[in-house]
Amino acid sequence: MKFTDGFWHVRPGVSAVYAQEAYDIEARGGSLVVSAPTKRIESRGDVLNRPLLTVTLSSPLEGVVRVRIEHFQGARPSPGFELVGAEPGVGAAQVDGDAGTLTTGSLTARIATGAPWSLSFHSTNDDGQTRALTASGHKSVGYITLAPGAPVAAEPAGIAGVTATGLASSAHYVHEQLDLGVGETIYGLGERFGPVVKNGQTVDSWNADGGTSSEQSYKNVPFYLSSEGYGVLVNHPEHVSFEVGSEAVERVQFSTAGESLEYFVIDGPTPKDVLSRYTALTGRPARVPAWSYGLWLSTSFTTDYDEATVTSFIDGMKERELPLSVFHFDCFWMREFNWTDFDWDARTFPDPEGMLARLHERSLRVSAWLNPYIAQRSALFAEGAAAGYLVKRPDGTVWQWDFWQAGMGLVDFTNPEARSWFQEKVRTLVRQGVDAIKTDFGERVPLDVVWHDGSSPETMHNLYTQLYNEAVFEVLEEENGVGSAVLFARSATTGGQRMPVHWGGDNSSSFVSMAETLRGGLSLALSGFGFWSHDIGGFEGTPDPEVFKRWVAFGLLSSHSRLHGSTSYRVPWAFDEEAVEVTRRFSTLKLSLMPYLYSVGLEAHASGVPFMRPMLLEFPADPAVRYLDRQYMIGSSILVAPVFSASGVVDYYLPAGTWTQLLTGETVVQSAGTWRRETHDVFSLPLWVRGGSVLPMTSRVDRPDHDYFESLSFVTYPGDGGPSSVTVTSPSDGRAVVFDVARAGDGSIEVTTDASDVEFSVTAAGA
Repeated sequence: MKFTDGFWHVRPGVSAVYAQEAYDIEARGGSLVVSAPTKRIESRGDVLNRPLLTVTLSSPLEGVVRVRIEHFQGARPSPGFELVGAEPGVGAAQVDGDAGTLTTGSLTARIATGAPWSLSFHSTNDDGQTRALTASGHKSVGYITLAPGAPVAAEPAGIAGVTATGLASSAHYVHEQLDLGVGETIYGLGERFGPVVKNGQTVDSWNADGGTSSEQSYKNVPFYLSSEGYGVLVNHPEHVSFEVGSEAVERVQFSTAGESLEYFVIDGPTPKDVLSRYTALTGRPARVPAWSYGLWLSTSFTTDYDEATVTSFIDGMKERELPLSVFHFDCFWMREFNWTDFDWDARTFPDPEGMLARLHERSLRVSAWLNPYIAQRSALFAEGAAAGYLVKRPDGTVWQWDFWQAGMGLVDFTNPEARSWFQEKVRTLVRQGVDAIKTDFGERVPLDVVWHDGSSPETMHNLYTQLYNEAVFEVLEEENGVGSAVLFARSATTGGQRMPVHWGGDNSSSFVSMAETLRGGLSLALSGFGFWSHDIGGFEGTPDPEVFKRWVAFGLLSSHSRLHGSTSYRVPWAFDEEAVEVTRRFSTLKLSLMPYLYSVGLEAHASGVPFMRPMLLEFPADPAVRYLDRQYMIGSSILVAPVFSASGVVDYYLPAGTWTQLLTGETVVQSAGTWRRETHDVFSLPLWVRGGSVLPMTSRVDRPDHDYFESLSFVTYPGDGGPSSVTVTSPSDGRAVVFDVARAGDGSIEVTTDASDVEFSVTAAGA
């Protein structure tokens, strides 16, 4: 929300008061409580007839400072997000003559007494060196009152008093502004498809189904990551507006409606450390099974299909030696107008249990589409409405509309009985033989409703997806076991990373959309999400063969890989024979890398550092990587630069060090990072291995979930650095074996292990 008119004035209809000073500071247990009047108190009369803001500092986790700003404490507070990693008794508060400090681990918040308002955050390393992170200074903490129709945001279709989110403007807002340093860059805020650097942008944290070619997002996460090694989470599921150097150019402003605002400052010191600490607080990604890393093939959305079609696709993949792991049934496995009723359409699938068993006999896993909307023609609509399981309007009637499914209602997941009711339907589906669930939608959540538990509609708009995905994921874990549950989810918010996998939503079949898709994935990775996928070839339209082939390489070098479209099939032979060859090349390449890729996934689960890593995470000291959004790292060792052109020309940046092209064996040694321009055919792309890496690989390329120790090899890469050990974990039984890595003076690398029953080979790259 933009409240100001330039540097000195506020917009018409806007009244703003600001915390002017820390009038007094009290240490209460592990917290600091600050009284912040909106005028500097110079006489006793100044304490009358004006707002007082209460600012409370505490710590929910070592290295994290919570800041809560309140005007009227009796107002309804936001419930915030679930902080699964919060710990009691963290943080030490003290007040001396001129300041109060709250110290938690390496992070200290300091609030100076008197005027002007000055709250600062500092990090101290193991050597005792302190660096400033950010600060809240004069006119940063604001309490805003709006007159009706005040122009604080874009007003769609000329509707006065309505913000770009569709929310009516509130009478009151609270905002905070945190300083930006020279050259500091900001990332995250969910899956966003514009520039990965958010400086200069205004971002509304408000889930919407807008596709990938818009400023809207399916996955809004009110968390941002700074290049300076700290993060900020605004603890509000409700609408939050971020102005990242786009209103006060020296600051990040964030605001929300109501009488209070709460945020967390999260220390690093590196961007990786920030993500680890952030996900320790809000939840780490679950471990995903190895089979999910293989290639997924879909029926696509509105295409015609039955069991014969499905079988022909699977047979076609086998005949062409294209390894397949998962087959996905999209919406029309249920009868039209009946979504969601959980009943297979008997006209096309008369024997669903038998069909699913036959797919399992072919060593395939099965995924099926769901959404949380219940169409009026579904038998579940009357059942859910009678039991009070569907969201209601204020007058007690069931909320319905015709957008998407005719007369559809919305499952009220705040009602425990409704949640259990929906879960039992999911459980039946899983017991029929469905292994993974695509949880589509969850963004179009209305405001003119009443929730069973009394939640405010503004809170539930973004939070609904969390309850929806949790309900389904819980069933998958109960039925399949922890570490074997897989969602394919479109919508999310803070905490959604606990329930992987997420995919990028409705993109288009073009190189431009391919690039914006990657930007969305990188932005989501910098928002704490460990695993991510996208529709190979694009969802809307039919890609030309060049787009499809380039996208196949990109898709099979993502954490999860799915062939899916809207109105046309995505089997490779529908494009040309070369597309078949490209699919075979990159699917077998991914499978050969599975011992390495599986370990990267386990690291994402354990540490919160994502599988697909923006360059900033691996090279935070290199300023050249800060704006890169057309390349990424897989784990710490492999650099990928997808090709976004029919000509095969690609520009990318290779950081300093020794790098070896994985596909050709070419090695370069450079003392400084360089930009490279290359032309690649469809069987190639820039795919470099970092110097000193030791990649565990397998010769078995028929499936991703076998025993890696039966066909294990290591490829060693020249260069300084690299790991002192490599751990290989077999998904077949969970056995983990540590291999020691020793480097000789001549540059050779020796790999050994104490596990005498494990056989493996070691090859130097290029040998």
